[in-house]
Amino acid sequence: DHGIAKGDRVAWLGKNSQLYFSMFYACARVGVVMVPIGWRLAPAEMAYIAQDTGSKLMVVGHAFEEFAPKVADLVEQDLQIINQDEMERLIEAVQPAEYIPAGADDDVLQLYTSGTTGNPKGAVNSNRNFFGLRAPAEEANLPYSNTERHETILVCMPCAHIGGTGLGVLALTGGARGLVQPEFEPGKVLEAIEQGVTRLFIVPAALQMVIQHPNAATTDFSGLKYVLYGAAPIPLELLKQAVETMPDAGFIQAYGMTETTGTVCMLPPEDHDLNGNERMRSAGKALPGVTAKVIDDEGNELPRGEIGELVIHSPSNMTGYWNLPDATKSSLVDGWMHTGDAATMDEDGYVYIQDRIKDMIISGGENVYPAEVESAIYGHPAIAEVAVIGIPDDKWGEAVKAVIARKPGEELTEDDVIAYAREKVASFKAPKSVDFIDALPRNASGKILRKDLRAPYWEGRDRQVN
Repeated sequence: DHGIAKGDRVAWLGKNSQLYFSMFYACARVGVVMVPIGWRLAPAEMAYIAQDTGSKLMVVGHAFEEFAPKVADLVEQDLQIINQDEMERLIEAVQPAEYIPAGADDDVLQLYTSGTTGNPKGAVNSNRNFFGLRAPAEEANLPYSNTERHETILVCMPCAHIGGTGLGVLALTGGARGLVQPEFEPGKVLEAIEQGVTRLFIVPAALQMVIQHPNAATTDFSGLKYVLYGAAPIPLELLKQAVETMPDAGFIQAYGMTETTGTVCMLPPEDHDLNGNERMRSAGKALPGVTAKVIDDEGNELPRGEIGELVIHSPSNMTGYWNLPDATKSSLVDGWMHTGDAATMDEDGYVYIQDRIKDMIISGGENVYPAEVESAIYGHPAIAEVAVIGIPDDKWGEAVKAVIARKPGEELTEDDVIAYAREKVASFKAPKSVDFIDALPRNASGKILRKDLRAPYWEGRDRQVN
């Protein structure tokens, strides 16, 4: 009734909700592509996604009605806006209609990942991407890969991330109950576990908040079967505390990305050792149906133990970046997804992430690309040069730091820079701290030497991720 046809994009602006998942599943059945927009983004960032997708319709969740007109004013296309209550009424009143079912290779989801060029890229996932690894998992009969119908899966990570939407699909395909929470709140996660949640996905920074919550001491964790964690490595001490708090749960590290439609490598419970072992430093090994290898700059597979770029071959690899053929061509090469992660692989196929080739910062499970933040900060009239780096942070894994050279004679404080950045980008992307130096270090070709800037903060650590 709203003129939405196969291949069109429908945007969702809001927190996690049952309505979002109902819309996503319905759109997927007819080949309409769902685009969840991160609710923590600035209005200009929201509008960029709406404009880039060419969305004809945007459904707005509770508490975000004020953002909708701002977004609509910033896009060129005619953008219909329906609020959550109105959409729910429409669904209640609508009559069943005939439709042509979508095919396995039709696109159904478009998630935006921050790009090194400053603008986010829309990674497009198809039906096959979501279901391609299900049969190999069933055939392998791994207990932690197969969801049983009596289970309840908690969705508390943002639906604008694959760790949020992907968990909803996992519940659906397993015939399990999906318990959807609007956003991550440690107390609410504990309540959900009391209500019967059997498995969940969480980033390490959020896991720390859960186990340190006052109610954790009195929560019954006996029904919790598996805790999947990912998006950043987990400190061994935090894992120990989590296992002590949730002794009956199996802990699984999940490695993946939006471009692989979520998890492609997994460190299973049996490889977790609270005394610490070499495998605890890994991101696990490829799931059934996935092939992982480490390659050099020419694309040749490297011997085990040598560092190179991790590439993934999987039916879950995205179909491409929306309207970015060059980026797609360089990232998806002969079916192999280039992750941008520098890694090694041992003789048993376990992957060890060493650094991030593309300079990405992971703070609290959120991906932050320096170029995007630098672009926002550089417009300040007192700034001559800026470089953004990630530094270790006990709470968030990594924190965003800006290193700035002022223009001659200009006064500028740390608070000035942070406040300016928060006007341009989401707060989680804005610097948490600022250093001022006379000039940024550069190589002979003029490229900023980020490693030189990072080095003092990572001194004494044997790898450059936290």
